[in-house]
Amino acid sequence: MAMLSDISPKGRGDRRPPTQIELKLRRKARVSATIRYGLLTLIGLLMVYPLIWLIGASFKTNAEMFTSPSFWPNEPTVQGYIDGWKTSTPYTFGKFFLNSLWIIIPKVIGTAISCTLVAYGFARFEFPFKKFLFASVIATLLLPNVVTRIPQYLLFRDIGWLDSFLPLWVPSAMAGDAFFVFMIVQFLRAIPRDMEEAARVDGATTLQTLVYIVVPMLTPALISVCLFQFMWTMNDFLGPLIYVSSVEKYPVSLALKLSIDTTEAFAWNQILAMSVLALAPSLTVFFLAQKYFIEGISAGGVKG
Repeated sequence: MAMLSDISPKGRGDRRPPTQIELKLRRKARVSATIRYGLLTLIGLLMVYPLIWLIGASFKTNAEMFTSPSFWPNEPTVQGYIDGWKTSTPYTFGKFFLNSLWIIIPKVIGTAISCTLVAYGFARFEFPFKKFLFASVIATLLLPNVVTRIPQYLLFRDIGWLDSFLPLWVPSAMAGDAFFVFMIVQFLRAIPRDMEEAARVDGATTLQTLVYIVVPMLTPALISVCLFQFMWTMNDFLGPLIYVSSVEKYPVSLALKLSIDTTEAFAWNQILAMSVLALAPSLTVFFLAQKYFIEGISAGGVKG
């Protein structure tokens, strides 16, 4: 007890008060952090405000929307959602949501499976013209999509696939998205081959090794691929516009265009209300998968 009593005051005595220089440095650090976070907050609000205004304006009347720039409506109403959901067609907006899902789900599944198979072949096997073929795949990333629209349209027209979802499904099911192939290849290069070699020694085939060993380790990358494809397909306007001509097959992106009639005044509250509903699935999926999305992007980019 005596030893503890002797040590304790001495320990407290070692804590000298901060000097004037240290106080100034701490003060500068606090001021710098305050300014930095203040600027980031301001920039963040400027970027998010259009989305906030979109949500608020969807509860306004058409007249109030052009007279009040504020976010919150003076007289909130859900009439825009009610009228917008009915649409000007024989179908409700729910029909167009189902069409979007009918495009998105096969496209996401096909992309995940085909891009994984192609990327695994490029990352793990040696075969003739491998470097040339991989360079050809990467070269397609440099081509704008507009360049290939006319040849693809002529091809699908000759096959007889126009006014169907096949032109939107098939390219993705055949690893037509080179970005995802490259992304998964980069992720695979960061994964050691020890477990795959051990599985082959135990008698596993190449497909079994891929399914039971590699795919579980690819989960963050695959979630990133599915999330990207989900958002891109949900927001795709040009693809369905070119290949789909029947209103009953329109996805949400084309259905929003139906609300804009060039011969009459626009019901902007209905358009904005349906735009909020169209944004909801992408935002929900993104925030639910945000952890895996960031992990997949950082692992593929940093380790690769």
